[in-house]
Amino acid sequence: MINESYPKRFNTLFSVKSSLISLYLALTFPIIFITIESLKLISTFCLICGLIFIFNITNDYVITYEKSIVLKTSLISNLFGKNGWEILWKDIINVKSFSTSQGSKVHYLITSSQKSFLIPQRLERFDEFKEILVSKIKYLEIDLNYISPLWTYKFLTLISSVMFLGEIYAFILKI
Repeated sequence: MINESYPKRFNTLFSVKSSLISLYLALTFPIIFITIESLKLISTFCLICGLIFIFNITNDYVITYEKSIVLKTSLISNLFGKNGWEILWKDIINVKSFSTSQGSKVHYLITSSQKSFLIPQRLERFDEFKEILVSKIKYLEIDLNYISPLWTYKFLTLISSVMFLGEIYAFILKI
C-alpha cells in the first residue's frame, strides 16, 4: 500500500547518471592529453563544459501530487528540446504502449486534449512510482517496467570506469 502523503519526488536512477557520466569521462578525458599544447586549455574547458552538460541533463525528476504529475527538467534540457510538463490526473484518458527496437516498451500518457507525454522509466523507487500511477489512473493495465534492465547501466558504468582508470594509468606511465 502506498503512503498517500504528497508531494513525492522520484529522481533519475543513480545507475543511469553514473553510466552516462563515466562513459563521457572515459571517452573524452584522454583528449586533454593527446591535444597539442596550444589547444590543451580549450580542450580542458570543453571537457568541463561537457561534464556540466551531462550532470544537468541527467538531473530530471518527477513529482507526484494529489491532483497532478510533473516532470521537471533543467534549463539545459529545455534548451535542447526536452521540456518539462504537468498533467492533472483527471486529464489522463489513456496510456499507449509502443515497442522499441531493443525489445522493451515505452509508455505514453494521453490527455483529453490528445497530447502524449512519455512516462519516465528510469526512476528511483520505481515500484512506488508505478503504484501511484495505478492508483491514480484506474484503467492502467500495462506492464510498466524499467526501459532497460538495471544491470546494463551498472555494466556500462563498470566498463567505462575501467577504461577511465586505464587511461589515467597509461598517461601517468606515458605508455
